[in-house]
Amino acid sequence: MPDAAAHASSPASSSPASSASVTSTSVSSAAQPAAVPPAAVPPVHVVGGGPGGLATAAALGAHGVRAVVLEKADAVGASWRGHYDRLRLHTTRRLSGLPGLAIPRAYGRWVARDDVVRYLEQYAAHHHLEVATGVEVRRVDRATDGGWVLHANGGRELAARTVVIATGYNHTPYLPDWPGRDDYPGELLHAGTYRNARPFAGKDVLVVGTGNTGAEIAVDLAEGGAARVRLAVRTAPHIVRRSTAGWPAQATGILVRRLPPRAVDRAAHVMRRLSVPDLSAHGLPMPDTGLYSRVLAGAIPVQDVGLIDAVLRGTVRPVAAVESFDGGVVRLADGDAIEPDAVIAATGYRRGLDSLVGHLDLLDTRGRPRVHGPRTLPSAPGLHFTGYTNPISGMFRELTLDARRIARTIAAVHEGERQGGGSGGG
Repeated sequence: MPDAAAHASSPASSSPASSASVTSTSVSSAAQPAAVPPAAVPPVHVVGGGPGGLATAAALGAHGVRAVVLEKADAVGASWRGHYDRLRLHTTRRLSGLPGLAIPRAYGRWVARDDVVRYLEQYAAHHHLEVATGVEVRRVDRATDGGWVLHANGGRELAARTVVIATGYNHTPYLPDWPGRDDYPGELLHAGTYRNARPFAGKDVLVVGTGNTGAEIAVDLAEGGAARVRLAVRTAPHIVRRSTAGWPAQATGILVRRLPPRAVDRAAHVMRRLSVPDLSAHGLPMPDTGLYSRVLAGAIPVQDVGLIDAVLRGTVRPVAAVESFDGGVVRLADGDAIEPDAVIAATGYRRGLDSLVGHLDLLDTRGRPRVHGPRTLPSAPGLHFTGYTNPISGMFRELTLDARRIARTIAAVHEGERQGGGSGGG
């Protein structure tokens, strides 16, 4: 029989749960409904100890629902720990706090990577969250009783009636299979392993991809001593100022979410002409599709953290998209050929859900859940997803809203079961 729960360590402890048969400990007093024996209500299992998983666990606790967070790394916030050094939240501190704990004012308006990690650690401790580290859930299957079985490392099988999948939007690095890629003699790495510019001082570097990550890494390299920095552009990005006269781009994103896309596209076009210089002569033309239309297709605009000035100064030079590798030569879509010392592929991530739940027919053609937040599919009651959209209004903000909605939905199901004496899915 599957175990009822994974071993849960306190936020202060990072020791992984390694036993194949484990029990739950370190339960927050707020997570225990006073009128019901703890054994009568199985915990909700939350897969992933990033901001989405922690927010959902805290919101569930506020409703008196016990949650156990299963995290494959040895600490919460693992993905944030692995990001490049200069990264900051592109959303404001005030609009990025998770449920029940604001981000400290001392962290500033644009919170640095290390402070995000510190905040997530503080968050888990503040809410007394049960976090089982070293537990990697590899597959979710339906159980014969209508619940779920989570297959984890070490041969563990964890029984759950309700599961929240929160393994993160940027889960699996994607590196295009460019022809000749494997024979390239220079350094080729995904942006997920880039930390800072020091190893590239004095080198000729090509950054591939003009999302926020690629744009910021290119600037970091230019400021960090790379001899030459080129930025390969397949689709011209929308570029917005992170803030204008103190007004953050995120606030605009929140305001326009419910407006007709065409109206937002027109307004964004006017705003760009007023706030961003024409970079066409420098290799970054105006996009041929509207900003919000592009967002709805999954492409978030680039928030300027130095790219505009770097392109104008010539310290970052946009070039055409990469087509192939030929030995040490990189061939571009416009016919040019260059010979960089290193190529950094800021080519995005995949959700990584196929091996976890792909067999349950819950994913769309892009590998994303067909429903998220409080909604569940009729074929998968009690199985929720959070954090698999890329909203213009800010990821942390949307994770907070999702967490509260998910918690209310699950708590209502649990309350109905307590009153009716049932034990169905939630």
